[in-house]
Amino acid sequence: MYKYIRPTKAKRSFQYANRLIDCGISTPFPIAYIENTTVFGLKSSYYISRHIDYDFEFRALIHNPQFPERDKILQEFAAFTFKLHENNIDFLDHSPGNTLITKDDNGYNFYLIDLNRMRFKPMSFDNRMHNFRRLWLSKTMIKILAEAYAKLYNKSYQNTYDLMLKHSRAFQLKINSKKLRRSGRKMQFKK
Repeated sequence: MYKYIRPTKAKRSFQYANRLIDCGISTPFPIAYIENTTVFGLKSSYYISRHIDYDFEFRALIHNPQFPERDKILQEFAAFTFKLHENNIDFLDHSPGNTLITKDDNGYNFYLIDLNRMRFKPMSFDNRMHNFRRLWLSKTMIKILAEAYAKLYNKSYQNTYDLMLKHSRAFQLKINSKKLRRSGRKMQFKK
């Protein structure tokens, strides 16, 4: 399928990285992609990018509510995500492990990784809030992100908070339900 119908994950990652950089959105600099194919199709593919010496992943903010400057980082992350959306980028894997963060004298810098799943389309308000769902946000984090994003998007805080919370909780419920079903199946097999 990947040889004849769809671009490989490596090729998409390379192309999407270049597109992000063209939009002024940070990602480790793309160097190349490699595809090993046979007449039967794709055997393997690799995406190569420059290494980033990052300070932490977004995930650290979830696991440590006392993380230094957490509120400031979340506000800057809201601006980063807003820029993503303004450039009509729907990052489908916008999850805690896919944003690397560095700190410098000007503040925090965010780098997207695992780029092979994106859509490029105008982002409605609902699409924008839906895009936050995979980040596994607490209510406190949603309050901070919603307040910063609402100012940038010129929407009311309450509408922004309510919709971000709705999508976030629906995603968390879905994942927790899957985990519960899996654990139930495992228990059934053990009997």
